[in-house]
Amino acid sequence: MLDVRRTHRAAWTFPASPGAVPAARSAMTAVLGRWGLDGVRDTAALLVTELVTNAVRHGRGGPVNLRITGPEAGRPDTLLIEVGDREPRPPRHRTGVRPEDESGRGLVLLTHCARAWGVRPGPRGKTVWFELTVPG
Repeated sequence: MLDVRRTHRAAWTFPASPGAVPAARSAMTAVLGRWGLDGVRDTAALLVTELVTNAVRHGRGGPVNLRITGPEAGRPDTLLIEVGDREPRPPRHRTGVRPEDESGRGLVLLTHCARAWGVRPGPRGKTVWFELTVPG
């Protein structure tokens, strides 16, 4: 992990296992707490949980990368969170998700909760990113 006290950036790599989900959520919420970003912590935790879960399920067994960039000069109201995995295909919106289904809502939540989101292809997979507005 980077020194978040000076950079307002943090990064982790987790194995693609179910334990990555609570570990990523815990690491991220701890950093947001240290940065004083409690106003976005619950939404960020929800979305990170969804994206890391998808990376574990569909990421071809490779590591899951989590990166956070806090508010910076030029973007003082923006928190950027990125989740990378080894699956090169972008996530798909699922249609026909029923109320009793246990999955299929991640991109709907991302669309409704994030200010912006997208997918960036990489040499070994993809990165799904999202931005949250930091209350100020």
